[in-house]
Amino acid sequence: MKLALAVVLTIVTILCAAMDGCECKIVQFIFGDSLSDVGNNQYLSRSLAKANLPWYGIDFGDGLPNGRFTNGRTVADIIGDAMGLPRPPAFLDPSLTEDVIMENGVNYASGGGGILNETGGYFIQRICFSKQIELFQGTQDLIREKIGKQEADKFFQSARYVVASGSNDFINNYLMPVYSDSQKYNDQSFINYLMDTLAAQLQLLHSLGGRNLMVFGLGPMGCIPLQRVLSTSGNCQEKTNQLAVSFNQAASKLVDQLSKSLPNATFSFGDAYDVVNDVITNPGNHGFRNSDSPCCSFGQIRPALTCIPTSTLCDDRSKYVFWDEYHPSDSANQIIANELIKKFGFLRVDQTAAPSAPAMAPSPDN
Repeated sequence: MKLALAVVLTIVTILCAAMDGCECKIVQFIFGDSLSDVGNNQYLSRSLAKANLPWYGIDFGDGLPNGRFTNGRTVADIIGDAMGLPRPPAFLDPSLTEDVIMENGVNYASGGGGILNETGGYFIQRICFSKQIELFQGTQDLIREKIGKQEADKFFQSARYVVASGSNDFINNYLMPVYSDSQKYNDQSFINYLMDTLAAQLQLLHSLGGRNLMVFGLGPMGCIPLQRVLSTSGNCQEKTNQLAVSFNQAASKLVDQLSKSLPNATFSFGDAYDVVNDVITNPGNHGFRNSDSPCCSFGQIRPALTCIPTSTLCDDRSKYVFWDEYHPSDSANQIIANELIKKFGFLRVDQTAAPSAPAMAPSPDN
């Protein structure tokens, strides 16, 4: 009798284990541009948008370039660590495997990419958002082959999704006369075009399992060092800033509508425009000394479109809002991330079963 009972218990245990399937971790999938790229462009041989030379990455890990377009962490890095989510590797990293994907997720972000396929064309190679989603579909095929459709569906539906794109659609498309979009559209019709495209992309991500998703808004793009140096006064370009505000208003409305209309969707819009604008306008209030020029530059020779070994570094990187002509420093990214963490009350994934959002990374010296 005891033997029979032991056999029954063993069978029940095996059946329960089979029903539970794979004990998959909650990971994140990141889509976007150079503000979130962690190395994809390093593997695009002809791309002109790369962060593969010193002094990129100087305050991150071993201090060597790692593909991030800053001296340290990205905003998605910082938010993700706060939530206890693993840091996803670049999709094009040769070491990426199915096991790595299931353990860490994937980052598809690409410097120079945008919501629109045509954005960033003069960088020659970059991965636009639509292509990033296509690559994500390939990732899904790999995971389904490994663990089966049912478990794969659970894995992708429990994951966190981050979309951080849009600035290049203005800076490296609409605002540059060399692109046809600058001739075909006015401000409002171009934003409508972006929203129509973004709506289709987000709905596609939802159909692929994306349930917990955050879209990052744009900061005051007219105040990045490049825009200032291209102006006659050296001040922020207010038209560019107004485009960012208009984009944020339209995208926030779109994300809210999709979150309400799509089944089981928890979509959020992360707008940090005001806090970034305050950091730039009142840098001293936030511990900064400089908010109008890059830490890594060629001194008086501007614009220096990238940071390279012969560039001059500022004396205290923690006191500069901008790392190069385009991108915030690690210290600025920390403030932006903190604002979003506070605004949305993000919790660690091991503290709540409720839907959360993106991810955060260790301090620069980790």
